[in-house]
Amino acid sequence: MELQQLIDGLQRGSQDAFRQLVDAYQHRVYNTVLAIVQQPEEAEDVAQEVFVEIFESIHRFEGEDRLTAWIYRIATTKALQSYRKRHARKRFAFLTSLYGTSDNDESADDRWHPVDFEHPGVKLEQKERAKVLFGAISRLSDQQKVAFTLHHVEGLSYAEITEVMNTSLSSIESLMHRAKVNLRKQLGSYYKDSGF
Repeated sequence: MELQQLIDGLQRGSQDAFRQLVDAYQHRVYNTVLAIVQQPEEAEDVAQEVFVEIFESIHRFEGEDRLTAWIYRIATTKALQSYRKRHARKRFAFLTSLYGTSDNDESADDRWHPVDFEHPGVKLEQKERAKVLFGAISRLSDQQKVAFTLHHVEGLSYAEITEVMNTSLSSIESLMHRAKVNLRKQLGSYYKDSGF
């Protein structure tokens, strides 16, 4: 099925077209979301929300954007919303635990260190380095996190990222530069040979 036929089918509510869309994009959506939320179960839930959002809002897609860019925009937005919500709950739980008013037995240490997870795109011998890197990525600003993830995890070009993030090439270049500077500061010599 050609792209325009797929879009037309989706806009008509075709379940077959929707299945094809999910088959074509599920791994990219899941990997992008996982790189941001860093919790496999949460990433699965968010990825499902992304496809529900696509199904419910495809009638508003007019083709000014490329379909892939539009899908990545929904995925990164939903992932950031979920990430912020979870960290807001953790901050609240941490603060209330200081006053002994929380039943939450999650330690403060969990608030400051990323959950141990494995990204499917990372080879076995690179897992330890990836854990450190994803921990550092989680401390970037939201915009830096999205740009860095789309470029280094999903392999999008800067031009493609401008479509997803709906901004200029110079803004993406600036975000990537600041992300790299921040990561170098956090990671020190650990990643001096990593190429960024």
